[in-house]
Amino acid sequence: MSQHQSIVVDVRDLPLSVDEALREVRHPRAGAVSLFVGTVREHDEGREGVTRLDYSAHPGAVDRVRALVDEVAGRPQVHGVYAVHRVGTLEVGDLAVVCAVAAEHRAEAFDGCRHLIEELKSTVPIWKRQQFEAGEHEWVGL
Repeated sequence: MSQHQSIVVDVRDLPLSVDEALREVRHPRAGAVSLFVGTVREHDEGREGVTRLDYSAHPGAVDRVRALVDEVAGRPQVHGVYAVHRVGTLEVGDLAVVCAVAAEHRAEAFDGCRHLIEELKSTVPIWKRQQFEAGEHEWVGL
């Protein structure tokens, strides 16, 4: 395996893969990989009955994710960063976002991954339309 740093950034309408994330961030100097997997759940903020989500992204979303990934990749001892968010229609249980950070030690991997997902969720222009069992819907993140 080469010694280069692996960077993967995407917003895609295809199913996500934890195995892909782990494979992409592998590095011979990394002794730790921290992984975050966000899944579609059947409730939101106390409201039950979510049946699906329809994710949409601004055309500049990938650029914003790339800036976050580059920031984390620039940290000492980080050797791989992966951040991919799904768009389109997702059912309960589907993977919505996968982030991974490979670093020399667990503290750097944990810190980098937490920063990455928190900033991604709070700053990247990706919105979801939640569909409920009774037929109503609501937008989140607008």
